[in-house]
Amino acid sequence: MIDLSGKTAVVFGLANKRSIAWGIAQKLHEACANLAICYQNERMKLEAESLIQELPGATGFQCDVSNDDEIETLFAALKQKYGKIDILVHAVAFAPATELRGDFINTSREGFRIAMDVSVYSLVAVSRAAAPMMTDGGSIMTLSFYAAEKVVPHYNVMALAKSALESAVRYLAFSLGDKNIRVNAISAGPIKTLAARGVGDLGDMMRAHAERAPLHRNVDQLEVGGAALFLASSLSSAITGEVMYVDCGYNVMGF
Repeated sequence: MIDLSGKTAVVFGLANKRSIAWGIAQKLHEACANLAICYQNERMKLEAESLIQELPGATGFQCDVSNDDEIETLFAALKQKYGKIDILVHAVAFAPATELRGDFINTSREGFRIAMDVSVYSLVAVSRAAAPMMTDGGSIMTLSFYAAEKVVPHYNVMALAKSALESAVRYLAFSLGDKNIRVNAISAGPIKTLAARGVGDLGDMMRAHAERAPLHRNVDQLEVGGAALFLASSLSSAITGEVMYVDCGYNVMGF
């Protein structure tokens, strides 16, 4: 059993019980990590806080990762409460719903900017804020999807954001390696999260994955959480700059 006693983990992206961030938080809690769980805004606060209460000892914080002032305020509060952090989970992605339906060629300039800012730059921003607090090294992880590599109809501009995110993982791994901070991505199969429900034909995508994946099923949040727990632990001490697939094997199939 992995034991994260004495380690502090900051998890971004909790929206509701379907969130991948929730699956990861549960697994980190089972391993006895100190948990700081972040949600975006007041609208999400009530549901997020009710979930956080199910994890004794966990604390909720509000932070919109597209706002530098809120990131600065958050990490000042984290420093005051915890002193240092060891694990950071970036489970944040967003593009306007209109950009995830219809033809990719109609992607708007503003939709492109928002997707890249919230889904990609935010990883750079929170990693920069976290690094000085990772005084004993640490593990940073984010969430990708197979559309970063291959065309997934309707994923549109979010696919470009995931491609950029995976590149950011590699550059951050290089940038932070001398501080013994590892940076990796988990490429999870499709899950009915709040964000994913905005993707056109999500049901068809999930059926195709379950039919074609070697395990003939879809992945769930806790399975992604298990992979995150591994990346958070010393068992992954020599792994950085990588994309780990947690998709029931779908990515290995040619057709």
